[in-house]
Formats: sequence, C-alpha cells, structure tokens
Amino acid sequence: MLRADGEEDRDLSGGELRTTNNRMEMTAIIRGLDEVPVGAEVLITSDSSYVINTMTRGWKRKANQDLWAEMDRTVGERRVSWEWVRGHTGHVENERADRLAVAAAEAIRDGRPAAVPAHASDRVNGPKGAADNNRETGLTHLDDSGAARMVDVGAKPDTERVAVAAGSITMRPETLALVRSGGFEKGDVLAVARIAGVMAAKNTSQLIPLCHPLPLTQVVVELDDSTSDDRIEITATAKTTYKTGVEMEALTAVSVAALTIYDMCKAVDRGMRIGDVRLLRKSGGKSGDYIAE
Repeated sequence: MLRADGEEDRDLSGGELRTTNNRMEMTAIIRGLDEVPVGAEVLITSDSSYVINTMTRGWKRKANQDLWAEMDRTVGERRVSWEWVRGHTGHVENERADRLAVAAAEAIRDGRPAAVPAHASDRVNGPKGAADNNRETGLTHLDDSGAARMVDVGAKPDTERVAVAAGSITMRPETLALVRSGGFEKGDVLAVARIAGVMAAKNTSQLIPLCHPLPLTQVVVELDDSTSDDRIEITATAKTTYKTGVEMEALTAVSVAALTIYDMCKAVDRGMRIGDVRLLRKSGGKSGDYIAE
C-alpha cells in the first residue's frame, strides 16, 4: 500500500508461482519504491523481520542476491527509513497489505490476474460465509451416537492433495547461536529436526488415532533461522494423491520438528517455547482450497 502526502492511497499487489515469503516481501518493497519519485523521503512499514533486520541490523544476505541488488538500487535512490510491526496484531496498514497479498496469491493459483482493487477484503474469502467453504457441517469423527469413529473414505476419488503448515520455536539468542555454530554434542540440530519432521509425517496415523494411513508422495520440512536472533521458523509441506487430505501430516511434521529442536537444546535452554503451529493452506478434495487469513 502506498501513501503519499496530499495524494490518495494506492494499493498495489501481485504474485508469483513457486516462490518464497521472503522473496515476495522483498519484491513488494522494491516494486513499491519504484512507484515513488527518486529522492523522495519514504517510510517502509513491514512485518518481515528478514527484510527489516537485514537492511537495518546487517543480517547476512545468504540468499536472494538478485533481489538484494535491486533493493540496494531502489533504496539508494531515495531517503528510506524502516519500521517493523508485528503481524496479525491489528495494525491497519499491515492487515490491509496482508489481505491484498492473500487475494493475489489466490488469483495466481487460480490463473486469474494477480492485481486486485483497493479495499479487496470482501474478495479474499469470497461472499459471506465462504471462509467456511472447507468445513464439514458437523464433526465427522463422531457417529450418530456421539462415539468416535474413523471416517469411511472408500467412495471418495483419489485426487492430488497438498497441505502446508507452519510453526516456530523461540529460544535465547545464545541458544540459537549455538545451533548455528553446531555447538551441540547431539549433532546438527536443524538436520536432525528436519529428518524427524519427515518421519513424523510418515507416521501420523500411528500418532493421531483416527487419521488414515496415507501414501505420501512428498514431505518437505524447512527450518529458517534467518528471520530472528531468537527464533526458528518451521514450515512443512505434505503431498499425496489419495482420498483424504494431508493437513494432519503437515501439522505433525512441524510439531515434531519443533519438539526435536527442544530435545536437542534443552540441556542449555529449558525455557524454549513452541508456538503458532497452524495450517497455512491446503488444496484438493471436495471441500476445495483453504488459505489462512
């Protein structure tokens, strides 16, 4: 969102297939700056610790070198200051930008133009009630008498299904420094957690009583320690071609990866906190697609 003195606010949005959150955060800032006259004074507000801390605190640029070069160009041509805000806490402009980003991502996925009009919050989830389009009308794991049951999916067709979940584990900065340096006797913390997450996804039906065993075609667990000096972000993607979804597999992978990090680091930091485990998006099946707000 662009706001200039004496001018009406402008909303700009777009998207790309097969990208990352960090690249899209960078691209949004670059494209926004390109809309601002050279030499202008600019305040950039973002919930991206990755971008803000790299530009203001000298975080190492381990990836996205092409975009960092563009960032340096656009920033160097203007008088830029930076402000970090916590996401999903009611910050008006940040929430507005998040709605635009979600709408653009949906458009890209559906093959529609990614640009969306200003004040598009009514289009993020569609008509009233559409946010519930992936909910069943009742609790499917209970029978008519209220007893727990495994749902019969035998009549459903096999379709490609994908789920992406995320979470994080927060620790003392010195603990994360040890993780980065490989200073734990048990071994490479991130490598072990990544493998644990994959194994957990493959064994979800043995951990969650009413889950179906699924023929998983892919599980990817990503651990990002570059967004903060005290937190590791965890993302898991699970895929299958089957009769039921893989949300639980993705969520289980994130949870066990976080627990593994805790186990490997607890000798030096028992106050670590696992949190914000949630489903980011899913696709496939009769219930359709879901993208978290």
